[in-house]
Amino acid sequence: MSTDLLIFVVVVGLRLFVPLLIPRFPLPAILAALVIDAADQTIFQNNTDLDLTGYQGYDKALDIYYLTIAYLSTMRNWTDPFAFGVARFLWYYRLVGVLLFELFDVRALLIIFPNTFEYFFIAYEAVRLWWNPARLNRRQVIVMAAFIWIFIKLPQEWWIHIAQLDFTDFMKEDIFGVSISTSWGTAIGENLWFAGLLIGICIGISFAVRKIWQEAPAPDWSFTMDVDKTIRQREMAEERNRPPSILSWYTFEKIALVSMVTVIFAQLLPENDNNILGTVAAVSFVVVANSFVGFWFTQRGRSWATTVGEFAVMVVVNLAAALVFIALARSGDERLNEAATVFFVLLLTLIVTMFDRYHRGVPEIVFKRGSLPESAVTK
Repeated sequence: MSTDLLIFVVVVGLRLFVPLLIPRFPLPAILAALVIDAADQTIFQNNTDLDLTGYQGYDKALDIYYLTIAYLSTMRNWTDPFAFGVARFLWYYRLVGVLLFELFDVRALLIIFPNTFEYFFIAYEAVRLWWNPARLNRRQVIVMAAFIWIFIKLPQEWWIHIAQLDFTDFMKEDIFGVSISTSWGTAIGENLWFAGLLIGICIGISFAVRKIWQEAPAPDWSFTMDVDKTIRQREMAEERNRPPSILSWYTFEKIALVSMVTVIFAQLLPENDNNILGTVAAVSFVVVANSFVGFWFTQRGRSWATTVGEFAVMVVVNLAAALVFIALARSGDERLNEAATVFFVLLLTLIVTMFDRYHRGVPEIVFKRGSLPESAVTK
């Protein structure tokens, strides 16, 4: 394997693997996914001679991938139904916006449907480092979401998608007054006021953090990034062994989520002829078929011991169906991107498996405001 290909495999592998850590380590994992997302193309450009034509589509698809897992992790970890409802709204609002943008290519849609969910998720999980975030009341949750939406995401979405400004070019030309080719060291050396500004900002942030810490309630637990050390998921053996009715809101949401994600991926990936109605029909069939498989296992007194085990079985079932579909397509005149088909099957199976495992484990609210029972906190 050449060095260029090795670098590519490692970076893309990280983009696929790191998001899988979000359910257990929400904050560090999603921040790592953000950093890798921001740095991947720079790494390729500076360290390889790879032709990156078409990679932007995969890059956007991988963004949707890690955000989908972040949403699924809220099902697993968030114990406050109201905060979960806000996160659910923000997620689907953005997902619909991305879908509309990919279908109609109108950039204004991305500012109308900003990605508030991602930063709201980060802020909520940052609280969990020391406190049970379910202690936040409804007003605090709404203020948090509104502040992120209005003062962070709207300006950011405008900058990126409407003004389409490059941060590096803007800083060098408009702030430092130098050419784009000037090195950062030279640019900052000619504008020492900027270093003083950074020091002042850091001092201001440190005072603000200290003030907030002094006024905040006592931590509920010692600092940790492992969500399983801060909450104990309520055991719901009966619910886990009795899947919801196949014809239910639960199944509708699962079909809607997987269909939108799959259609967005299909739009983003290059050289993929995609039929939206056909995609939704195929996804619906697979989701319902998987539900029947789960129901069949349950009727025989069996349950999935682990998420990995359920995923492995469902991959075999869905890949078998995909191979039949590919064989039928080959026998006819229908054009089919076989690699994309297999990729979508794996993606669909992963989302459905995590949705099933985490959705059944969403605990009801287990404490009154201002109290933290033993069932919700592990000291």
